[in-house]
Amino acid sequence: MKFGTKTIHAGFAEDKTAGAIMPPIYQTSTCIQKSPGNHKGYEYSRTGNPTRTVLEKNVASLENGKHGFCFGSGLAAIDAIIKLLSPGDEVISTNDLYGGSYRIFTKIFEKYGIIFHFVDMQNSNCVEKLINKNTKMIWAETPTNPMLNIVDVEELSKISKKNRLLLVVDNTFATPYLQTPIDLGADIVMHSLTKYMAGHSDLIMGVVICNDNTIAEKIAFIQNSCGAVPGPMDCFLALRGIKTLHIRMERHSENGEVIARYLKNHHKVGQVYWPGFKNHKNHHIAKKQMNAFGGMVSFTLKSNKLNDAINFVSNTHYFKLAESLGGVESLCGHPASMTHLAIPKAEREKTGVVDSLIRLSVGIEDVEDLINDLETAFSI
Repeated sequence: MKFGTKTIHAGFAEDKTAGAIMPPIYQTSTCIQKSPGNHKGYEYSRTGNPTRTVLEKNVASLENGKHGFCFGSGLAAIDAIIKLLSPGDEVISTNDLYGGSYRIFTKIFEKYGIIFHFVDMQNSNCVEKLINKNTKMIWAETPTNPMLNIVDVEELSKISKKNRLLLVVDNTFATPYLQTPIDLGADIVMHSLTKYMAGHSDLIMGVVICNDNTIAEKIAFIQNSCGAVPGPMDCFLALRGIKTLHIRMERHSENGEVIARYLKNHHKVGQVYWPGFKNHKNHHIAKKQMNAFGGMVSFTLKSNKLNDAINFVSNTHYFKLAESLGGVESLCGHPASMTHLAIPKAEREKTGVVDSLIRLSVGIEDVEDLINDLETAFSI
């Protein structure tokens, strides 16, 4: 199956009860057993639910993985992955990453003896220098949040395999439509399904995908034991959203390019961060491992003033000021005071997350209306 066909058909089986074209919503907490342990594959909906199973198979197929596990949020998915580690283990992470990831790493798991190193992964040599006998995992985002840095997944895979490390890639920004990290050598891929995958800003969910059977058994055990699972209705909504993932991502990418080029030529804009520009660092790697450059664009104002950035994001109309990204509607945000507030100011600014940085999630509206919206906000 090609990708567009997978989004619609992968994981789906014929409904033998009524022939429903969509998977039924199994809104049940438990399932009847004929005798202890003798059941139809499901016993308790924390352990497994038929609606969730369809979604997990669907997403795993899109990432060219064998195993998928859905969680109640993207952070719950991250939580499950880090629980593969033990006290004393070390993780090398990209230094430009989602603020919630940084928070759970430093404020939750560091208390349990797991050590995190944050490094600029645009240069893979920086990663290799930090590896020691306690290193167990490399954690990458690409493109990163919010600076859209590009990390070479194949190079990280070579490093991780040489040193027997787990390579985890957060593929939220790209989705499997734009890149498939497992094909590039990643051991584990995760998403905030909340974002582009579900695509309609109407649910919270995360997913973990892998090929290795041993890793899959461990993640399944954590999923069942810790219980951070999504409900069947949200799984149904995610499946409905994924059916249009391929055509949505095409439009997101097309609009994202138009907006990025508009911003680059605007007299009030300082820097524009979008992987499609030839002068964007590691653009050649983005061309190699991505099918398009996505709908995320970040930029700074020439004034470099916090108040100017706040004023701008507070005066858009179609670009709604809100946490999150990846919905059909356009969103704007101010990372320093919103998504990345959990990261200390000095650490944020080292990676480029300055007070004047604005992040856009470019939706699938008519792009002329989006440009007019930005032009109005610049003029206020």
